[in-house]
Amino acid sequence: MSRYLFLLQLLPVVSYAAPVLNATHGKIQWGPCAEDLTALDDTLPIMCGNLSVPLDYSVSNSSKTLKLELVKLPAQSKTSSGSILLNFGGPGEASDENFVGLAPKLQFMTGGHHDLITFNPRGTGKTLTFSCYEDPSDGYVAAGPLKAGNSSDTAPGEIWASASVFADDCRAEAEEIGSLIGTSFVARDMMEIVNALGENGLKYWGFSYGTLLGATVAAMFPDRMDKIVLDGVVNWHEYWDSYNLEMLTDADKTFRSLLDGCIAVGEDCALVKGRPNVTAVELEESIFDFLEDLKYSPIAHNGQILDYTTAKFFLFNTLYKPIQWPEITTILNEIIRGDVSYVLDILIPKSKSSTVSSFSSSDALHGIQLGDSKARTSDLTDIGPALTQLADLSKLAGDLLFFRTMATAQWQMAASERYRGDYHVKTKNPVLFIGNTFDPVTPLVSAHNVSSDFEGSVVLEHNGHGHTSMGQESLCTVKAIQAYFLNGTLPKPGSVCEVDIPLWSNLTWIDLLE
Repeated sequence: MSRYLFLLQLLPVVSYAAPVLNATHGKIQWGPCAEDLTALDDTLPIMCGNLSVPLDYSVSNSSKTLKLELVKLPAQSKTSSGSILLNFGGPGEASDENFVGLAPKLQFMTGGHHDLITFNPRGTGKTLTFSCYEDPSDGYVAAGPLKAGNSSDTAPGEIWASASVFADDCRAEAEEIGSLIGTSFVARDMMEIVNALGENGLKYWGFSYGTLLGATVAAMFPDRMDKIVLDGVVNWHEYWDSYNLEMLTDADKTFRSLLDGCIAVGEDCALVKGRPNVTAVELEESIFDFLEDLKYSPIAHNGQILDYTTAKFFLFNTLYKPIQWPEITTILNEIIRGDVSYVLDILIPKSKSSTVSSFSSSDALHGIQLGDSKARTSDLTDIGPALTQLADLSKLAGDLLFFRTMATAQWQMAASERYRGDYHVKTKNPVLFIGNTFDPVTPLVSAHNVSSDFEGSVVLEHNGHGHTSMGQESLCTVKAIQAYFLNGTLPKPGSVCEVDIPLWSNLTWIDLLE
């Protein structure tokens, strides 16, 4: 089968159970994957394996181990140029669930010369799973539904109380695990994988939170870094020491760019149909007017309620994937026109235990990120400046992060090892940073801020929309990544890559193969 036919026949993202083979300490036994994985597509040559690593690196000479479950897509070339480890972010997302759908695209973007390997980090999937409630609905009852900070005058106090209950419940349910799932331990797990592979250094491509993990492992083991790509960068100063506020710097800019793109394509965008002279500013005002109305007049439909918080989470989450923007603007059009019955089933969670936002209600996300952070206070007024900064940074999303910020302040567990080392790092080989011009949660400024801490590193600006360079594809970016992984060639400082998949097109990365 040709490479292109092989790529075209791959299945989309599917969740599956990781393989179960005999775990060994210090060596990976590769073999067939579990049946539920191989049944998805027998043309996908994925291999699976396990590796035992120390459970607690802070305890010397301990015999307790943790089994990591790994998935590998072998190189397409006859001779592999080594392995590239991948992490898709979160934190808290199971990497194997993303890997199945993204592997062919990642293989194309890296050139097919390397084995691609991922694993579920501590706290995710079935690897030392971090959960605050046996039944997810218990969390809804105990801490209450998620609320945006500006949903009412009393919302901040209510969120503070909910975050307190959540922190108490997580400690009661998962205290033994909470100290073992921190980023520094995951960094050490990665180097155990490198050792087991018998490779000279770490090759790594991390996305979103995966960039924080990558920066951390590079700082902890600078002499063992081979090629490191950090794509969609998290400000590691804020992550470790504060409340991670910088992430929303470009959220509103990305939302406005969505509306600008809508205007640019004319009636191909549903929001423009019947409004020949409408502007992006007018569309934005209409949307925020609708949100404001929802504060006082939530909409009931089929036993569900569409409120301010739910609608804002929906809008914010749509910014991640530009390929979905045509559908999203159709929904927004119905909202603005007042015909909301068409879209309520899409906007409203199907049950109380449904997540309003994938990043705001994940126990694993909170367990990892909050345990890493040193920001703590028992007084709501102490974090007032942080909440104000969030609201000022983003009208759309600032108040959506109030819960996470308040939960961080009141968290009662700490990772056994937190990175507190030098923020000025010289790696064996320089790091490649990639930042989008329009990214809702990992702004370009963060790529520059973290790059300034890594001697010899370069920031490649990916002039696209969505989250990480995967949001809107660019052959220029692909070639830069391939050149870096193959021979260590970095783009020139100040390089900007334009995208090749226009907004509101039906094109995908597969079209770049032609």
